[in-house]
Amino acid sequence: MSGYLALSLALFSIGALGVVLRRNLLVMLISIEVMLNAAILALVVFSRMYGSVDGRVMGILAIAVAAGEVAVGLALVIAFVRLRGRPDATAMDLLKW
Repeated sequence: MSGYLALSLALFSIGALGVVLRRNLLVMLISIEVMLNAAILALVVFSRMYGSVDGRVMGILAIAVAAGEVAVGLALVIAFVRLRGRPDATAMDLLKW
């Protein structure tokens, strides 16, 4: 079980580095998804360790929420790229009033 938790930690760290170090909006969106999947993996591992079904149910719920988050996030990225022509996160300050 500790191997799965180590994998979850590694995935979360890779996702966090991707969000912090990259400026491409698509890469940032993928990195957020990797972080969410790492959290779901940790939920399932703890659920299995303690013999409870609660973590697995929360994992399935989190996967459903992640699907909606991807749809909305991708729609925002596509709209921004159509408006500005590039998926650069530093240009998002143009969305301010």
